[in-house]
Amino acid sequence: MPNPYAEAGVDTAAGDLAVELMKSAVAATHNQSVLGGVGGFAGLYDVSFLKDFSRPLLATSTDGVGTKVAIAQAIDKHDTIGQDLVGMVVDDIVVVGAKPLFMTDYIACGRVVPARIADIVAGIARGCSETGTALVGGETAEHPGLLGPDDYDVAGAAVGAVEAGSQLGAHLVQDGDVVVAIASSGLHSNGYSLVRHILSSRGVAYTDSLPELGGLVGEALLEPTRLYTTPLLSLIEQHPGAVHALSHVTGGGIAANLARVLPVGSWVEVDRSTWQPLPVFRVLADMAGTPIEDTEGTWNLGIGMFAVVSAAAASDVIASLGAAGLPSWAVGSISTSVREDLAGFEQGAKGVDGGAVRLVGAYEG
Repeated sequence: MPNPYAEAGVDTAAGDLAVELMKSAVAATHNQSVLGGVGGFAGLYDVSFLKDFSRPLLATSTDGVGTKVAIAQAIDKHDTIGQDLVGMVVDDIVVVGAKPLFMTDYIACGRVVPARIADIVAGIARGCSETGTALVGGETAEHPGLLGPDDYDVAGAAVGAVEAGSQLGAHLVQDGDVVVAIASSGLHSNGYSLVRHILSSRGVAYTDSLPELGGLVGEALLEPTRLYTTPLLSLIEQHPGAVHALSHVTGGGIAANLARVLPVGSWVEVDRSTWQPLPVFRVLADMAGTPIEDTEGTWNLGIGMFAVVSAAAASDVIASLGAAGLPSWAVGSISTSVREDLAGFEQGAKGVDGGAVRLVGAYEG
């Protein structure tokens, strides 16, 4: 019998196969708090443990990975984009000091290719496992006519919990606090529209090989986003009261994201000479014919997170992060003294009236 839905371009059998292929990866993220299995209308998560909190606060975040998916599609490599999604979503949860609990995902595509969907979800599941987050549900939607047959986009949302009074933020930041930069793994998932524009304008294909990038362009640009949640939660536990604020360096670049977590009236100058931007950033800036400083509002340039910590604990924090595999270094100190001249400073961002930040000096190398 003819299937009108299939004739319209939607293959429900392919969707069912995709679920079968991803089930084991999703189930591997589940713990004793997850009720039910894969395929329910809603994911269930037992939060009885929150009764032990004096005043539990839920933290939530949602995001996607932007046009980085276009590169994954171009070179037909889909097993890392899921980790990018987890990084963009879950690492926003830890910024307030919350422990992530569970996550859901959404994949919209022009055509369900079961193995491709399974690769994407397997990447999400690996990221969830690394961050201690249960993947409790998701949706794959086929949109023929709206998206091309090989086009897709991914998004996700997560929920975490923190005890009231233990959350991190600008309210804890003090004069003299040290700003610690924590290294990124590369571009992470921001500024890819600029990346794609630069490569297109120079006639560089994702399948081209560039020695300065260590191989194929597309593979270098798909370097997965570093995940910070687990080591940062350990850091907070190991050094009680030392970590005052965290900032995830995503859209908006370096100064703007740091300014969001600083109190109004505070300011800091971030010293460029304390680090050397990763090669991928220099290669792309050189291709664009622009000073690398001009990209500071778009790319992370090698800093994936900032931690604002007490001066007394700064050395110990840097050592602990290094031991956890996260290269870190001090880039500046917070000042709350009145400063009349704030020319060149970023002051708050994304609707937040925060502190003032500017980058000074020249990059190492």
